[in-house]
Amino acid sequence: MTIQFPSPRPTVAAPSGAPRPRLTFLGTGYLGATYAICFAELGYEVIGFDVDQAKIERLGKGEVPFHEPGLDELLRKNLAGGRLRFTTSMEEVAEFGDVHFICVGTPQRADGMAADLSYVESAVTGLAQHLHRKALIVGKSTVPVGTAEWVEQLVRRHAPGESGVEVAWSPEFLQEGFAVEDVLRPNRVIFGVKSEWAVGLLYEAHKALFDLATTEDREVPVVVTDFATAELVKVAANAFLATKISFINAMAEICEAAGADVTMLARSIGYDQRIGNKFLRAGIGFGGGCLPKDIRAFQARAQELGVGEALRFLHEVDLINQRRRQRIVQLSAELLDRPFGPNGPDLSGTRIAVLGATFKPNSDDVRDSPALSVARKLTRSGADVYIYDPEGMDNASREVSEATYSKSIVDAVTGADLVCVLTEWEEFRNADPAVLGEIVAGKKVIDGRNCLDATVWRRAGWEFRAMGRPAQ
Repeated sequence: MTIQFPSPRPTVAAPSGAPRPRLTFLGTGYLGATYAICFAELGYEVIGFDVDQAKIERLGKGEVPFHEPGLDELLRKNLAGGRLRFTTSMEEVAEFGDVHFICVGTPQRADGMAADLSYVESAVTGLAQHLHRKALIVGKSTVPVGTAEWVEQLVRRHAPGESGVEVAWSPEFLQEGFAVEDVLRPNRVIFGVKSEWAVGLLYEAHKALFDLATTEDREVPVVVTDFATAELVKVAANAFLATKISFINAMAEICEAAGADVTMLARSIGYDQRIGNKFLRAGIGFGGGCLPKDIRAFQARAQELGVGEALRFLHEVDLINQRRRQRIVQLSAELLDRPFGPNGPDLSGTRIAVLGATFKPNSDDVRDSPALSVARKLTRSGADVYIYDPEGMDNASREVSEATYSKSIVDAVTGADLVCVLTEWEEFRNADPAVLGEIVAGKKVIDGRNCLDATVWRRAGWEFRAMGRPAQ
């Protein structure tokens, strides 16, 4: 059922006896740290837990270990206000909390496409053995369907028999670069539960969020459902978004062959309300720590359930996504007039500026970044690659050490034979092509994100190529 909170609900007392539930977030990576900080901002008493001592020390000193706009200020504010602290002690977490959110990573397994649930298992078993009063363990990590039932079994096996610990699932929907807004003003909240007590305690744990919505005259739809449906919501949403992105990139391939313009095509079909215009920008595809590994884990789980055929299309979605990265290398060879050998183009002796390393703007995340993947391919083709990114340089340098990292756009493009714009940072979108044209060796540019004004760049004398658009 879907509930528009606030609506009358029976009050559920916090098992700790506190006026409102005390919240803990296990795992202080991007997901857990963001939620912990934002829920402290909502007025809850919060503890963030991690086994990484260095990370906990940084957070405790008011330093967010990743880039997310607005989060640093909220962290320092709530540390100073006494509502938020961080620890490596599971005993402290168990004694403190009423609602424990599992926010650890579920990366792709090294031996296949399935999700690695070892971090979930470690967090749940480590917590459960210290729980001596009733509490609610709530999964937020993106997991294969069936995980919540398995977590419930882990709790029964490891929690003291008299504790009465229950399990629920409430997936997250954070967009990097917009995560603070996504936590404080969500477009929906999912409660996967088995009891009215769990619904009531989850309501109390989100009440400040619903109260904020009321003051802003907004509604927050809350879907109360079963474990399996709650688990499927996140992976189904990610599969749909990945499919939409790969669809427009497949259309870009057709447009390139037919001489059509994919940006005009996307605009035209986006006016259809059944389709919409979001996630219809053709480019070098999706990346990051969620979509790629989630669609692979979804396929793997479908195979385990005996319905692998239902998600066979996601394999093609993945292939389309990977092809767009190689397309940049092909365009680079064409623009630089370099022939293809048996192992691809020989770009030795060329200098290529790569603008962008993160998988999206307003983030320092380079996990499965299309931009960094292209940079790696260019270096392996023999090019001297100079990378600049406003936030992702440190992370990128650990992934692609063979490239040179520049301090600015100017440093990166000076003397370049080719410029590749691979992450749509505002700094790159607003760059002046006339100014850059004075310092490059060759006025050739590839717009890998369809984020530049082709007319302006061409008027400035640049040979301009973009994904799915005519050469002229």
